[in-house]
Amino acid sequence: MKKLERSLSLTSVIAISIGGMLGSGIFVLPGLAAAKTGSSVWLAYLLAAICILPAALSKSELATAMPSSGGTYVYIERAFGPILGTIAGIGLWLSLLLKSAFALVGFGAYLSILVNIEMGLTKYVAVFFLILILFLNILGVKKVGKVQIFVVSVSIVGLALVLLFGLPKVDPDLLKPFLSEGKMGLFTTVAFVYISYAGVTKVAAIAGEIKNPSKNLPLGMILSLLIMTTIYVFTAFVLVGNIPLHFLSTDIKPIYTVAKSLGGVYIGYIAALVGVITLISMANSGVLAASRFPFAMAIDKLLPDFMGKIHARYLTPVVTIVMTCFVMALVILFLDVEKIAKLASAFMVMMFVLVNACVIVLRETAAQWYNPPYRSPLYPFVQLFGIGSGIALMVFLGFMPFLAVLSIFILGFLIYFKFGKNATRTGILKKYGHRPALYLFYKKKDRNLISYRKSQSIQSQNLDGNLMSDAGVVVPLLGNERSPEMLVEIAAAINKRDKIQVVNITEVPNQTFLDAMVDDNPNIISLERRISRLADSRDAHIDFESAVTHEISDTIHELSDQTHCDWLVMGWNGRAHSGILVGNPIGWLLTHINSDFALFKDNGVRHIGKVLLALRPGRKDKNFIAVAERICLFYKASLTLLHVVPLDMDPNALMAMEKHSTALLKKVTPDSQLEIIANDDSIATISNISASYDLLILGTPQKDNWISVLFGTGKDKYTEKSACSVLRLTMKEH
Repeated sequence: MKKLERSLSLTSVIAISIGGMLGSGIFVLPGLAAAKTGSSVWLAYLLAAICILPAALSKSELATAMPSSGGTYVYIERAFGPILGTIAGIGLWLSLLLKSAFALVGFGAYLSILVNIEMGLTKYVAVFFLILILFLNILGVKKVGKVQIFVVSVSIVGLALVLLFGLPKVDPDLLKPFLSEGKMGLFTTVAFVYISYAGVTKVAAIAGEIKNPSKNLPLGMILSLLIMTTIYVFTAFVLVGNIPLHFLSTDIKPIYTVAKSLGGVYIGYIAALVGVITLISMANSGVLAASRFPFAMAIDKLLPDFMGKIHARYLTPVVTIVMTCFVMALVILFLDVEKIAKLASAFMVMMFVLVNACVIVLRETAAQWYNPPYRSPLYPFVQLFGIGSGIALMVFLGFMPFLAVLSIFILGFLIYFKFGKNATRTGILKKYGHRPALYLFYKKKDRNLISYRKSQSIQSQNLDGNLMSDAGVVVPLLGNERSPEMLVEIAAAINKRDKIQVVNITEVPNQTFLDAMVDDNPNIISLERRISRLADSRDAHIDFESAVTHEISDTIHELSDQTHCDWLVMGWNGRAHSGILVGNPIGWLLTHINSDFALFKDNGVRHIGKVLLALRPGRKDKNFIAVAERICLFYKASLTLLHVVPLDMDPNALMAMEKHSTALLKKVTPDSQLEIIANDDSIATISNISASYDLLILGTPQKDNWISVLFGTGKDKYTEKSACSVLRLTMKEH
């Protein structure tokens, strides 16, 4: 199968992104927005851009991780599962068709300037052109998209001329009052004009065709957002500074009005022509994009199969194109322009809240396949701001849009339970979510399924049954280990039995069939050879297997059950375990597997001669010392037991602790010593002393702040600050 050629440069990305935003947001909306807040409408556009920036950054990250996955609908479905995927698909479909219907209403108003049409008939004219767009989309007319760059260029030049001649003529008296409806009016207007920027993320759908997408996609989105914010803000300022508010507040063709005011009738006609071209182009691209959402949902078994059919001759999704245009016609005929704009903004706000949440879920679960080349800065604060501001904007939009969004949720649930039962995919949150998140998103039987884990189905999909049932240690290799051989060697040092089971696991998205991944991989062949050489050099019985899975935690959980191992040993990046709502696979495994669990952070040390065991007194000292002793014997290393105690520790307790620890070390075969340091900063103390050692052994860390507790984003600070490699042990009660 041919891959899409990466041919789009940064300039093309900016042009496409601007094309997604340029239209009704500036040619139709400013007058209606000014009626809600006065001359501060330009500030509303600026604040709306700030509110949408997190979604642009989040979608850049998602698109570089899944450059050909199909956009927002798939991101949400992959993170939250098919139920929210269904709701998202409907919401995206409605937001795009509402925005396109809004553009056609504006198109009719601008066309009435050029052609003698009564304003009362403009809706019917809009419907007539909608029918033409319908046939264009069904027939699959080629090269229509080529016109987009021309349209964008004409629109920007026209708006630039308006700014050039309009800014010097701004009347300060028309700028009063600045806030005609107070601060509440301003915030309501921010929510109202939010839809103007929705197209900034549209370019993410073609991330697979962009050169160097990890750089050009986010940069293109941010630059286009900056350009359009500048255009929106200054154009809105020119409008309120040149047209009295009582005229502007009911005007749905404000660019024509200000152009006529500045340059006369003929300049006004030119502006009207620019508006007609821009808005009809926007409506056409909107129908093209909107019709693909129900089509994709039908392919995914979330809508009836007939919606997923394509025309035998024209190769276009006729059913969904007709359905989209039919709903648009109803909207144009029966809703006024303000209601259309509010609904479009509401649905888009909802989608962008979910996009920001997707990044949090996918980052915190640390799915193996989720490895975006570009990562949103200031995570998770940017995403939390996007979610919080989105929810606030929903409130300011009023009761009717909120009720419409609620209706979409209900409709999505009904459609899923009617048609989505055959959907085979599950969301990341369903696999790795903790109880509060599961109660929010899944039914009781689904929660029970998550807790119970049907191991037989997991085994049939992922494991071939040739695993050693008497392995003492199982080592899952996930492909991100610094040195797989060093990890397996650590496992051999811990092992109390004769055998070790190593399994290389490749996790793929649910959209990929596992059978398509069974071909021999040179990297896996090389890895098997290296593990075999290690087994010979260490005279160890090590079995190597390879598995492909959709859910990595399920497979690792099944590995520990099927092999009845004592230890599960994995590589680690030092992240603390889990949060309340979501947890990475390691966090899930900590609470679900029956064996002891060791996480190894490889800092590049290749010869272990000195081992430091740092323990809080009383934390299963005997068990930890036994593991440390096995490691020291394996490497012929010395052992130091370290206790960092508070400066104000009771002397009697200190003496008792020293006596107890000394007695434990007397039973240890390797050279050993006890070191007790009084210092209230245990992190800095352990970090400094670790420089003199090759391996630091720790117990499970404590969570430390509210972000870590909620989302599990915190790092294990002891591990992060360590100068040597770290082995973190979690001992089960036996």
